[in-house]
Amino acid sequence: QVQLVESGGGLVQAGGSLRLSCAASGRIFSNYAMGWFRQAPGKEREFVVGISRSGSNTLYADSVKGRFTISRDNAKNTVYLQMNSLKPEDTAVYYCAARGFQYSTYVKDYNYWGQGTQVTVSS
Repeated sequence: QVQLVESGGGLVQAGGSLRLSCAASGRIFSNYAMGWFRQAPGKEREFVVGISRSGSNTLYADSVKGRFTISRDNAKNTVYLQMNSLKPEDTAVYYCAARGFQYSTYVKDYNYWGQGTQVTVSS
């Protein structure tokens, strides 16, 4: 089992920044690829970004490319999501997720999920 706990969400004005963290425990963190997903009210959960086990490979959704940056610190068992130039359409609950091997853009491919953290961007 892997336990994931997100933090860092909040209310920010458009154009602002937030940094989300996802702390993992329970298994060897470096064995897991990680992903960030988000879910806005009334919408399906969608892929935001994924990072490989080593951190050397990443994949971003087009909607966040150039504004969001994912990173991980395997020594601290933590993955981060730096979000800059935030827009109202970024408002959602953000979830981190873990899976073995390579990251995926599909919700169904992830074995472990955090409880989510709310990000609200005001216009």
